[in-house]
Amino acid sequence: MFIDLIVMKNHLLLLSVCLLASLSSYAQQPDPNFELYILAGQSNMAGRGYVTGDFKTEGDGRVYMLTKDNTWVVAKHPVHFDKAIAGVGPGLAFGIAMAKTSTNPKVKIGLIPCAVGGTPVEHWLLGAYDPATKTHPYDDAVARIKFAMQYGVIKGIIWHQGEANSKPEQVKRYLAQLTELITRLRGLVGNANTPFVAGQLGGYRPEFAEFNKEIVKLPGLVPYTSVVTTEGLVHRGDTLHFDSPSADELGRRYAVKMVEVQGTKK
Repeated sequence: MFIDLIVMKNHLLLLSVCLLASLSSYAQQPDPNFELYILAGQSNMAGRGYVTGDFKTEGDGRVYMLTKDNTWVVAKHPVHFDKAIAGVGPGLAFGIAMAKTSTNPKVKIGLIPCAVGGTPVEHWLLGAYDPATKTHPYDDAVARIKFAMQYGVIKGIIWHQGEANSKPEQVKRYLAQLTELITRLRGLVGNANTPFVAGQLGGYRPEFAEFNKEIVKLPGLVPYTSVVTTEGLVHRGDTLHFDSPSADELGRRYAVKMVEVQGTKK
């Protein structure tokens, strides 16, 4: 009797281990209907619009975001967490628009927030340290992207950065730096043709004009890329960050360009 109980306990233990192993294995299988997008850059991607009124509500039950502690939750503002002032950015509107464009009712959108306010493109190198936030923007993004890829499939990257690289001498070398970053990110996700959409800086600041003229050259240099315009968008009062409605509109513009680039791959 005693021996039978031991055998039974061992058998149940073995079944439990096998079940856990099976569930673990299942959890690691990427869902082809979970379409993931990397959101990277600096503060205007992270979002600095004020979370008031309608911007306080959740967006769409088909759109999820990866939290700071690597948990998937229904997306809402703020999507990012780079600084305590993170607010409304383009990510949520982009995700909602991408969900709406899909003809597959099973599709869910996953947003991978990686932007870090104030970071120049030089801080998006392997091992680069950002002293203001005490982070390694690129390394941290790599870890989050790898985690997210266990659950879904990377479908594209949206990038908004450049305020920290807008001086004339910086603008001259920016496209070369961005091209290298695109190549690196595409290598990370295992697809050399991953769609990449960048954004112009706010047209409300004259010193951003040269950068905006330069960034629109990207599609002519790198395949499967595009650039969104910021024409007509306004700042929140600081001549630097988009206000909430403008950030929202920017997200929809990113979605339009993303769909266009994805269409060229078919």
